[in-house]
Amino acid sequence: MERRTLLRAVALGGTSAALGGTLWRGAAYAAPAQPGAGPYGALGSPDANGIRLPSGFTSRVIARSGRTVPGTSYTWHSAPDGGACYADGTGWIYVSNSEINPSGGASAVRFSATGAITSAYRILSGTRTNCAGGKTPWNTWLSCEEVDRGYVYETDPWGARAAVRRDAMGRFKHEAAAADPVREVIYLTEDVTDGCFYRFRPAAWGDLSSGTLEVLVAGTATSGPVTWSRVPDPTGATATRDQVPGAKRFNGGEGCYYADGMCWFTTKGDNRVWQYDAAAQTLDLAYDDSLVTSGTAPLTGVDNVTGSASGDLFVAEDGGTMEICVITPDDVIAPFLRVEGQSASEITGPAFSPDGTRLYFSSQRGTSGSSSGGITYEVRGPFRS
Repeated sequence: MERRTLLRAVALGGTSAALGGTLWRGAAYAAPAQPGAGPYGALGSPDANGIRLPSGFTSRVIARSGRTVPGTSYTWHSAPDGGACYADGTGWIYVSNSEINPSGGASAVRFSATGAITSAYRILSGTRTNCAGGKTPWNTWLSCEEVDRGYVYETDPWGARAAVRRDAMGRFKHEAAAADPVREVIYLTEDVTDGCFYRFRPAAWGDLSSGTLEVLVAGTATSGPVTWSRVPDPTGATATRDQVPGAKRFNGGEGCYYADGMCWFTTKGDNRVWQYDAAAQTLDLAYDDSLVTSGTAPLTGVDNVTGSASGDLFVAEDGGTMEICVITPDDVIAPFLRVEGQSASEITGPAFSPDGTRLYFSSQRGTSGSSSGGITYEVRGPFRS
């Protein structure tokens, strides 16, 4: 057993005893996903775009950094990162952040019902290092600044309304956001090695101008019940993660995705996918690369995450082998695609079209390894519904 695996096993099995067995389940945790045969089969040879896909799937490039988006006069931004899709009549829109500083912001590409690109345009300007973010139920895009005391900006995917800075959502090194319409909160991740997991409770659902920022409070184990405490000063004059005693630490918060009462989020420092059960208010590990019991861990460098109608999670790698891996509802993890020849890049922004037949994502630095070399892709095929 590797040292890191041993240390985590001790943490999983020993913490409940240290806490008297009342706060945490310790060893009685939900088993993290294990490698197995994926629902889409083995990856084929690289296609013309250097993408290895299962049988029945195809890829196309929809945009390249520094070049005009095909069929438009709009120049695509550098370092494409977090993204989401929005229904637009019979077509749809894909939005994408730009993780550069200064002048990060976000852009959008609009598609017709047939998937043809009809326009592309800027939806956010003058911001810094816009990494990930999240879609709201009222069809806005929350673009998050991954800088010290960064902000969340609420943007319009159609580009008709000016973006609005949402100060009440806190100032910290923001990464991703996910909306929970049942409990009427927005979950937020923080990309620092001793970061926290937050939720923002708006004073009125659908209006992010005011509300309460809370931080998850728990023990040091990886599984068990949790509570939430108000962050006294969301302005970050004192780091938000240091204001509440007992706030649980997470090593490099990344992607965040909510569906059916569960919020999944990733931490890159320890290659974990976490599962927060919002109804039960419990935390579990959905995946941990050091707890893979046989073979080689298929997912490392965990980053952005999204889900499909079937309940499958799709987790992108920052580095690793440049894969998007799928975690099925029965806890099997397998590669879904691999990008070849781009080892100095990372996969970002996975998001499904509204009908679930197309998956969008970017290689942030493409083949060049530079933020000016980003490539945004579409994968089309028989995704499970």
